[in-house]
Amino acid sequence: MNKIEFDLDIMGSSDIESMHKVIDAYHNLGHLYIFGTGFNTSSGYVYIALENGISICSCFGQDVDYLVTDYETGEEEFFDTYEEAMKYNNKINK
Repeated sequence: MNKIEFDLDIMGSSDIESMHKVIDAYHNLGHLYIFGTGFNTSSGYVYIALENGISICSCFGQDVDYLVTDYETGEEEFFDTYEEAMKYNNKINK
């Protein structure tokens, strides 16, 4: 089941703005499976982690970024578009 949940009790107004941005970005991508959602209180990132390994994230109400993590090294790369993130993800996480 695809479920989007955020704990609004721990989020400030800019975090909630970020939440709306990642949800909108998710809906614009069509039907993709969600691995998890959350808010990182240390970094300020609100995110939707997709099952394909890409996360849609935003912090402090800024535009969304698409995050790809290299499974072998743990290194993270941010991209402006989902297409760029997919291309990189397919290259490094085969």
